[in-house]
This record gives sequence, structure tokens and C-alpha cells, in this order.
Amino acid sequence: MTFPSRLPAPRAVLFDLDGTLADTAPDLAAAVNWLRTERGLDPTPYEVLRPTASAGARGMIGAAFGLAPGDDGYEDLRLQWFDRYQSAMAVESRLFDGVPALLEGIAQAGMTWGVVTNKPMRFTDPLIPQIGLAHAGCVVSGDTTGFAKPHPAPLLEGARRLKLAPEQCWYVGDDLRDVEAGRAAGMVTVACGWGYCGEIPPATWGADYLLETPLHLLEVLRDLISAERAA
Repeated sequence: MTFPSRLPAPRAVLFDLDGTLADTAPDLAAAVNWLRTERGLDPTPYEVLRPTASAGARGMIGAAFGLAPGDDGYEDLRLQWFDRYQSAMAVESRLFDGVPALLEGIAQAGMTWGVVTNKPMRFTDPLIPQIGLAHAGCVVSGDTTGFAKPHPAPLLEGARRLKLAPEQCWYVGDDLRDVEAGRAAGMVTVACGWGYCGEIPPATWGADYLLETPLHLLEVLRDLISAERAA
């Protein structure tokens, strides 16, 4: 764990979804490999696809087909991937170990929590209750505000829905853009080392905290609350 100098405890913790609260990579990968098998291609190894999961269609299609937005054929694959994923979003997707205890601990400490994700609403809305996150204080999807992370607008919308100032919130994510969005929104940022994390090492993202497990985050929050109560 990496700890900064002592910061005030938050009133709320906002979380990214894919790779932060939930391990959704198996179902994301299955959808893109279905596209490959439909074309007579061998599946892309899961260990190649998993690190790209937080980047959604861009990451998965890039890893499986070597195509990027703007390339010929990319948009057709993206739309087909969306349809396939929507039909089987919660087959193997699960909350990461320790996440239920983390969320319960946040609530017991008198704080609230919410979800701010780049995942489109058509996926977020049905997936959230299926994986045990229906009690979120707010859910902001990638198309809720018209902006996606690293733009701060989705995080600011999350704070607004919780009726809190941005500086009263922490933002937790497993991608560099999560830290960039949190910083731009004026929130304390947490890089979660238990997520997918991509190709850029989390230690270089400049997050206020770099934590390796959800329970480490709960430990930090409890320590801050205890220190404030003792002051």
C-alpha cells in the first residue's frame, strides 16, 4: 500500500465498475471471442484480453482484431460486440473478493458510495442489480452526461446526485483515466491494484493512494474516521 500524508475522510466513495468493483472480463472476453469464432478464427487467449477489459469495446476489439476506432470494419464489430455482450453480461461476472465487505463497511461508517463508469447505460442498468450493486447511492454511466472519463463531468454528476461537494468524495478506479478524471473533478483518487490496470503501471498514475485489495481501502477509510473522531 502507498499512503500519502493524512487526508480527511470522505463523505462518499465513488467507484469505477469494470475492474474495480466487478470482475467483468470473462463475459467481455466471451463476447469478443464469439465474434472471432463466427468468422472462423481461433479465440484470442483470455490472458491477452483481460488487461484490456477496462477499455471496453476499444480494448477488446483492439486486442482480438487489431483494429482501432476509425479503422475499416471497427464500427461493425463494435455494434455486434455490443449486441452479443448485452445478451450474456452476467454469466461469469462477479464482485471482486473483498468488495462486499468494503461496501458494507462504508455504509456502517456512515458514508455512502456510488458507481461512475464509462460503460453505456444499456449495459450498466441491467448489470448493476444482477451482480449485487442495486443499493448504490448513485449510478452514472458513460452516456449519462454526454462525456466519458477522463472528463470530470461523470464524477461531478455522481457527487451532485449524492448532494455532496466533489471534494467530499473519493474516486476509485483501475485505469489511468480514472485517476485523471478524479483529479480533474477535485476528488481524492485511489488506484486499485486489484483491477485490470492496463499497460501503464498504476504507481505512475499520480493517485493519492495505491492500494492492492478492497479491504486495504476499507482499512484506510476506518483509520481516517477513527483519527477524526479522536481529534
